[in-house]
Amino acid sequence: MLVLNREAVAASLSHLDCINALDAAMRAVSADDTIMPLRQYMEIPGGSTKFTLMPGYTAAPGCFGVKIVSKVNRAPGSPYGSHSGAVMVFSLDEGIPVALLDGSELTAIRTAAASALATRALARSDASRLAILGCGLQAQHHVAALLAVRPISSLVVWGRNRSHVERFLESLSLPGEISVESADTVASAVASADIVTTVTSSKTPILRGEWLRPGTHVNLVGAAVREAAEADAETVRRARLFVDYRESAMAQAGELLDAIEQEIVSASHIAGEIGEVLAGQVAGRRSDSEITVYKSLGVAAQDLAAGWCAWSRACELKLGVDIPWH
Repeated sequence: MLVLNREAVAASLSHLDCINALDAAMRAVSADDTIMPLRQYMEIPGGSTKFTLMPGYTAAPGCFGVKIVSKVNRAPGSPYGSHSGAVMVFSLDEGIPVALLDGSELTAIRTAAASALATRALARSDASRLAILGCGLQAQHHVAALLAVRPISSLVVWGRNRSHVERFLESLSLPGEISVESADTVASAVASADIVTTVTSSKTPILRGEWLRPGTHVNLVGAAVREAAEADAETVRRARLFVDYRESAMAQAGELLDAIEQEIVSASHIAGEIGEVLAGQVAGRRSDSEITVYKSLGVAAQDLAAGWCAWSRACELKLGVDIPWH
């Protein structure tokens, strides 16, 4: 079994390679070639820690395994971040673990890759103005991943703490032709955007549908539990809405479920899973003026595909620590 720490995962899993790995995985999800029980949560006594378990199997690339994660409410700037965990990937032929990977880095890369995959499928081909709402680790990975799928010419970043936004912008290493600026409000950040990506920890909507321009593509990423929503019901109503997996969306997609409860839309408002779009079974964007939204919750098949991709590349690069399993 190959053990890959954060540095080894980062070195063995590029955003573009992960995007392509997730393309196959999400097609498998929509073809029912996966087994993915809904993620399980367990509250740890004390009130500040939540333990999460995500098991699964995917036919593409052909493996099974589990992600285990602890979410801890730590002070800002903690070197551990809010999420810690690991992904264990098993081979199908022998049923033994082939890789144990740092879960934080793997999740950060695959989450951004999933948004980029949806953007590649749904955003206008000439979409070049990117707005990022949030300025944490996910924002960094999303900038890199989205640059791989669209010709980004400008980046606008909004965050609640202006000094955090400025530090985030200073940390970026972008081609000189890309203009970069911060925004004082969410409304001003998205006013001219072709692609909007929300990667905040907000429990209540920060993005309003009335602010979106026709033709915008939106990735809703930060809210992954039923009780949280980064966008309002008007965003959902105005958009052609796509999800990663219907079952998890109908259980945990706060933005969609809020709009359903308010009787603004129904469950049929889901236009399709992203895997159905990739397979040509469901139409994605139908016009340059249509607003598209991808609601990302994350599924085990993505972690497994990303883990398998990282393991395969790490074997080629001779990265990680190999532990005999017999």
